[in-house]
Order: sequence, then C-alpha cells, then structure tokens
Amino acid sequence: MQRVAQFFKVGRDKFLQAMKEDFPEYTEEDMIDIYESIELPARATKGSAGYDFHAPFAFSLPPGATIRIPTGIRVKIDDGWVLKLYPRSGLGFKYRLQLNNTVGIIDSDYFESDNEGHILAKITNDSNEGKTLEIGAGSGFMQGIFVEYGITFDDEAEGKRNGGFGSTTKQ
Repeated sequence: MQRVAQFFKVGRDKFLQAMKEDFPEYTEEDMIDIYESIELPARATKGSAGYDFHAPFAFSLPPGATIRIPTGIRVKIDDGWVLKLYPRSGLGFKYRLQLNNTVGIIDSDYFESDNEGHILAKITNDSNEGKTLEIGAGSGFMQGIFVEYGITFDDEAEGKRNGGFGSTTKQ
C-alpha cells in the first residue's frame, strides 16, 4: 500500500465559523466541546479501502431532509491523488443516504485554501420508506477513498485554488 495522505483537524476558528453558519442553536462553548472531540478519519479494518468520517455531533435526518456537516477535517494529499467521498455503504443501503454532489472530490490543492481545506458534507436522506436516519456523535456517516489519477499529455493547467465548491472555475 502506498501512503499518500494525512488527515488533520482544521483550526478551531474555521470550525466554529462553519458551525455558526448552520447550527446557531449551539453555544460557542458547545461548539468548542464538539471541536475537541472530533476524531480523525480511520479505516476500520486492515482490508478497508475507505476511511470513515465520524459525525462531530448527533443529528436526526427525516426522509427528504438535508444537512450540511462541518467535519472539522482537512487532508494533505500527495500530487496525483484525490480523495473521493461517499456515504457509508450501510447508510446508503438502508436510508438511500446521498451526498448532494453525488461523490465528493477533494483535490490535493484544497489543503491550502483560505478555508484550510475544511471538508464539508451536505447529505440528504432520500428514503422512500419513511425511515428517519439517526446518527450519534462519533458515528461513521461518510467514507473517503484515495484514488490515483492521470492527466492528458497536453495539460497546461496553471490555476491556483482558493476555496471549495466551484472555486476552480472562479479564476
């Protein structure tokens, strides 16, 4: 196995900023406690391809509902590799849990963005069976897999990233 990346927490201020945007019901003290308890993604078994991302706080997601989760995680990735994000398999099977962008793509240059490369996950419970998804704090809800990629012979990309969604087209 090649070792191509390392997970880190984003800075506390970046995490608090993201939490305040979507979860004003939490006090700053609550948010600091949540930040302190964030676990770095990890594989569950030696043969696992996916690194499990853990929910920083408990949440409930009724059918058709969407939530944006600030994971508090960033990742430094070697050039030539990408982190692809998916819902945990069992949650997709039981609840039709979906990432709103279908597959999250974390590029190697995202780590240096103004937001510190903070990985945010926007997920929807697309259950057709009326099932409400309950995720406990620290429970796995998403998985990431590192994949090598190539570029074309005539590639001349020189742009620099500065942000997340859609930032590479805003140059």
